Amino acid sequence: MLLTDRVVVVTGAGGNLGTAIMGSLSTAGARIVATDHSDTALARSRATLEAPDRHLFLPGIDLADETTCSALIARALERYGRIDGLATTVGAFAMAPLAETTGELLQRMVHINAVTTLTIMRAVVEPMRAAGGGSLVAVGAASARQASAGIAAYAAAKSAVFCLVESFADELRTEGIRVNAVLPGTIDTPQNREAMPDANRQGWVSPRQVADVIGFLLSDAASGVTGALVPVTGRG
Repeated sequence: MLLTDRVVVVTGAGGNLGTAIMGSLSTAGARIVATDHSDTALARSRATLEAPDRHLFLPGIDLADETTCSALIARALERYGRIDGLATTVGAFAMAPLAETTGELLQRMVHINAVTTLTIMRAVVEPMRAAGGGSLVAVGAASARQASAGIAAYAAAKSAVFCLVESFADELRTEGIRVNAVLPGTIDTPQNREAMPDANRQGWVSPRQVADVIGFLLSDAASGVTGALVPVTGRG
């Protein structure tokens, strides 16, 4: 996987997956536009990179806000002149039984998971069109393909992400812009270990495993892949 001097926007770059994506992309030679709502989290992720000055770090970004996303892309274009890829990881998880699955919960899950995906994708597509191509990668969830008890609102929101990816891929396929998603299983993070201390982690996937698949989808090695929902669910 080579991404030498490709310019890739990474959202949620301060999180476990975002940090892993930046490490994977940086190793592959990409220049990263990293954004996160948290200044502190983004600074921690920045410190993991060997040559952070090659990259642009923009904290405090609200990905559901069109004006803010447009300003983010303008900053990226001012620095690098183009955008070749997007890896958008922003999202949230919530569990609730039927009695607690309210309209407010559903709206919150859709806002954080789907609206953020829509808004940042819309912001990057126009510069990609002008450049003649690009690659967008969203993060879905394997659990949303067959929703189990307690995750109705979350699964519905991630299903909306699936539909965005499939529809945009079909719309943009003749313009050289590919749109795909990864569907991770349970990701092995400190937060998930704390929340599920007795779980069998044999089938969990590492953030780097998910990040490497995202890097593949952003690269020319996946030039024939668009509209795909790629499971990354480990071997358990």
